[in-house]
Amino acid sequence: MKSAPNSRIYLDHAATTPLRPEVAEAMRAAAAAAQYNPSSLHAEGRQARAVLDDARERVAGALGVARKEIVFTGSGTESDNLAVVGAVRALGRKGRVVTTAIEHHAVLHAVERLRDEGFDVAVVPVEPDGRVDPARFARACDAQTLLASVMYANNEIGTIAPIAELAAIARERGALFHTDAIQTPCWLPLEPRALGVDLLSISAHKFFGPKGVGALYVREGVAVAPLTYGGGQELGLRSGTENVTGIAGLARALELAIAERPVRAPYAARLRDRLEAGILAGIDDVRIHGRPAPRLPHVASVAFGGIASDALLMRLDLEGIAVSAGSACTSGVLEASHVIAALRVPERWQRSTLRFSLGPATTEAEIDATVRVLPKVVRDIRVLEGI
Repeated sequence: MKSAPNSRIYLDHAATTPLRPEVAEAMRAAAAAAQYNPSSLHAEGRQARAVLDDARERVAGALGVARKEIVFTGSGTESDNLAVVGAVRALGRKGRVVTTAIEHHAVLHAVERLRDEGFDVAVVPVEPDGRVDPARFARACDAQTLLASVMYANNEIGTIAPIAELAAIARERGALFHTDAIQTPCWLPLEPRALGVDLLSISAHKFFGPKGVGALYVREGVAVAPLTYGGGQELGLRSGTENVTGIAGLARALELAIAERPVRAPYAARLRDRLEAGILAGIDDVRIHGRPAPRLPHVASVAFGGIASDALLMRLDLEGIAVSAGSACTSGVLEASHVIAALRVPERWQRSTLRFSLGPATTEAEIDATVRVLPKVVRDIRVLEGI
């Protein structure tokens, strides 16, 4: 499996992952039937429905849940929105919604929308290393809390939240619990029932599947109000003809991600540690965000004191190395990342952060090449800017 064509080094897997050949093949195999509408009752429609039903069964099996608990969506963002806004609206009463300061905008903006509708919102600060403190979370969850949403692992700094513990706290308060697990399928155990969550979001393109398709686990018995209206597909929660080909790809990609996790995760962690050690040894005035908290094995968030991250990103791109300035969803925006700002570090660290995110095809040679290139790039920029 290749991480990128030609000789470039692709270290931006947290933004998106390349489509696996096995997944592309599964999509090709499904394409003939998938061109028809799975809601149609004729033979062609039934063929498409069979592909859709098979994919739902496989996703449910991979997650250890019932097939009726899986809803397919058009993205991770839609899965997050449907979980947060849909579940709260379905309760039919006002109350509190709890989240954290480092959530993806798909959750934070959904929560802001609920605030505009009259719901009380509590945003829990995180510790300087990015950890979510269960005691702080518990204090935010009062008796009026309807739902809490905490991401399983952060997309920018990689910190892992104690989801099972937080979900248990929410359950004690009688609240629903949602986790944005979009960064985790390749790297962390992903069993909703073991985690104790009511809702869980994933997105195929984060685990070597196609873009434009996601899924939402909705525990049986949890009501969710739809955000789109029409033909009532996906158990009435997501109207619109399903992307059958993409869903078939998601199912295959998820099976592969879960099966290969025991090998992938330790390998990525070794390379990440090699990368971080090389950066610390070769460059002065560097900070690695998220340490010593538990982190995703493939993400390194590094601040290079005082250097604008976009300057670093562009220079590395010219050197053939693809990385991200924090979250890809906010690339091009000059404001500091809300995630890095939430760590309460000085501004000189906030605006100088790069995210390196590795994949299973990343090699030691690529890591070593990156470590060789970085000191000169940093030194040249510092000289140019008089830092």
